[in-house]
Amino acid sequence: MNTPLNHAEIVYTSRSELRQPGRLVAQMWRDLIASRELAWRLMIRDISAHYRQSVFGLAWAFLPPIVLAVGFSLAGNAKVINIAATPLPYAAYVMFSMILWQTFVDALNGPVAAVMNARQMLARVNFPREAIVLAKLGEVFFNFGIKLVLIAAIFLWYQMPVTRGAFVAPFALLSLILLGTFIGLLLAPLGVLYHDVSQGLTVLTGLWLFLTPIVYPVPQSGTFATIVRLNPVTPLLVTTRELATTGAVSDPKAFFIVSGATIIGLFVTWIIFRLAMPFAIERVGS
Repeated sequence: MNTPLNHAEIVYTSRSELRQPGRLVAQMWRDLIASRELAWRLMIRDISAHYRQSVFGLAWAFLPPIVLAVGFSLAGNAKVINIAATPLPYAAYVMFSMILWQTFVDALNGPVAAVMNARQMLARVNFPREAIVLAKLGEVFFNFGIKLVLIAAIFLWYQMPVTRGAFVAPFALLSLILLGTFIGLLLAPLGVLYHDVSQGLTVLTGLWLFLTPIVYPVPQSGTFATIVRLNPVTPLLVTTRELATTGAVSDPKAFFIVSGATIIGLFVTWIIFRLAMPFAIERVGS
């Protein structure tokens, strides 16, 4: 099989690609299509390497949500923390929410990790940059596919009914994944230059976790409630959870606003990524 790799010389010019937006968009689309085969090979390589070097293997997909659910359930039963009533059994609520959060974080970290791991290849080989991002996106869907086993177990254990909304939930989940990809793609060129980006993301997502209604329901009043509602992850995660479990969406307006902004932002960020990456790679290679 032929791959879209080649060793053609890359030529930088002072003429901006933005002067011909139609040609730029057409080239972006061609590169996206051309990167599919390479993205598939990179995804298979990375998944194989990840689980080959892991002692617990697939168990890591299940442990974080289970541990978090057990910990907060015990804290709630001991009255250490006071959490309002949730629409689902509390342990199921936390596990399901944590699975969605993990998927978002995987999508967020994916583009940054992709460009950091492929810096030397990017500097030496000319190929569609979209391939490494698509490969990480494929990993996100693969990892979520594994977590579907835990989701099915949650529904069976707690005897939760499957509503019609569950069949629409994947579209809401896709918006959540695209939001993470959008933010990660925006940070990716900086990730090529500075290791602080990946370390900063670890700190940021740790704080972001507690500003997202994962271990508590959406607060209704107060300053903290305003912060939680302004969190762009909130309407996407909550809507996905509601569609998959109860079928009733509490704030569809916020969901569609954030989803629309995510699609527009992702497209703009894709352009920024294409324009910024050659210069970031040039600095790494120099």
